[in-house]
Amino acid sequence: MQSVRDRLEIILARLAAHAGEERVFTKLYAEAARAAADASDARKRAGVRLGPLDGTIVSIKDLFDVAGEPTTAGSLMRKTAAPASHDAAVVSRLRQAGAVIIGKTNMTEFAFTAIGDNQHFGTPGNAVDASRIPGGSSSGAGVSVGEGTSEISIGSDTGGSIRIPASLNGVVGFKPTARRVPLAGAFPLSATLDSIGPLARTVAQCAAAAAVMAGEVPTALTPIALAGLRIGIPRGVLFEETEGEVAAAFERCLGKAERAGAQTADLSIDDLLADMRAATKRGSIAAMEGAEVHADWLATGAPVPVDPHVSGPLSRAAMLPTPIYIRALRRRTALVAAMDERLASVDVLALPTTPVTAPTIVSMTEDAELRDRIEGLLLRNTQVANQFDLCAISLPMQGTALPAGLMLVARNGHDRRLLRIAAEIEALLGA
Repeated sequence: MQSVRDRLEIILARLAAHAGEERVFTKLYAEAARAAADASDARKRAGVRLGPLDGTIVSIKDLFDVAGEPTTAGSLMRKTAAPASHDAAVVSRLRQAGAVIIGKTNMTEFAFTAIGDNQHFGTPGNAVDASRIPGGSSSGAGVSVGEGTSEISIGSDTGGSIRIPASLNGVVGFKPTARRVPLAGAFPLSATLDSIGPLARTVAQCAAAAAVMAGEVPTALTPIALAGLRIGIPRGVLFEETEGEVAAAFERCLGKAERAGAQTADLSIDDLLADMRAATKRGSIAAMEGAEVHADWLATGAPVPVDPHVSGPLSRAAMLPTPIYIRALRRRTALVAAMDERLASVDVLALPTTPVTAPTIVSMTEDAELRDRIEGLLLRNTQVANQFDLCAISLPMQGTALPAGLMLVARNGHDRRLLRIAAEIEALLGA
């Protein structure tokens, strides 16, 4: 049985071998990770274990505070920020659980945009094909788990930022119900919509990491029978423009679930989606809240070293009058309640995580119109869980040339049940 230290050294050697063109990590904590790995190995020899994450090699997105250093959040502007005085709440909980924190992963600037590119720190190439986009905003997190340079990666998800890279890199990505995991010490995009969650190879790893970060005692996921499970399929707008291969893989997954005894039925939510679109037509909640986070530099009007794909939407949102924002929030509260009622008749919703697989990085830089279209498609399905305050997970689907995800969505607070269902579906799809 390999020691934690041995597993860590293999990863560090891999990273050192291409240090010149490293785009996945923005910072490595090699010495601190070695000390944590040795401590975990020593505990194991003494017959002591701190739980399922003890000795697990974990990376964290570049928006979590680590005491003593500035939190750059994917931006050059933050390089000179005051050093963090404490670790982020989730970082401190991961350390206490014996996780070996190897480094910080790259992300899109200020966690805005879904493509996964970063003009300051470079764009991590997709884990399956480095010429393709990783998906964002937790771009390095998705690639790191996909390529095996961390066993679990911690990201944040405001409109799909965990599940999009999970889908495009062929890994599992879990977005807990917002506020289940504390946001303290995480650089914000949108206080209303931000969620912190894990990307990993398996549902069990995601469940363990989410429990630790939520301050709960991680316990094994008890099996749940798929026979009689009610799966709602939100056909309609969320299925438009889906690539043929992705649609076929999704139908195969549904077929397997049905053969295992699950009951599937179409469940339309298009009316609620249209209402939410109308409520946020003038400005998205994420952009309006992001504009407040960045109000100081936006107000100067001076040129700043920020990606125009980020600064553009933020400056437009900063111009909107306050009543627009308050009205959007109030309307959202009503729509969240309506969606909760709509989902009462099913155990989960199932749909493709992303309707498309990863396009090339070059195509995104060369064709602005295509980039906008792809970004809209990448966010379309995932953002529903954030907008309507739900929990959701993306599982890899088999049989596509490039990775694509199956997304399961459950009601607010039903995280544990969702993870149990996901573990059964994962076993079924792997079979």
